Amino acid sequence: MPERKTLQRARRAKRQGKRSSTQAGEFVREEMHHVKSGKHGAKSRKQTIAIGLSKARRSGVKVKRKGAAAKRRRSTGSRSRKRRTSPRRSRASRRALGKRRPSLKRKR
Repeated sequence: MPERKTLQRARRAKRQGKRSSTQAGEFVREEMHHVKSGKHGAKSRKQTIAIGLSKARRSGVKVKRKGAAAKRRRSTGSRSRKRRTSPRRSRASRRALGKRRPSLKRKR
């Protein structure tokens, strides 16, 4: 359960017309504080943020999930490579993989 101060800060942000991410930020801030003080050990910073956002959602803050923008960004990376792999490089990688996995070795 979030602390009373955190809830008050989030409500004040909502009254002032701040974005939902600002409201949720209060919960994330509280969670970061808990981890630093040793109340519970989250493995990583990402995990701490996830816990904070989860608490915010439970408290009624309308936080968006990972959206379409994130998906779009992920797919553009693979599209950036337009040129084909050169035959020499392709052969080298096949040969290297063939040593590990004989099924990928080129048959003559």
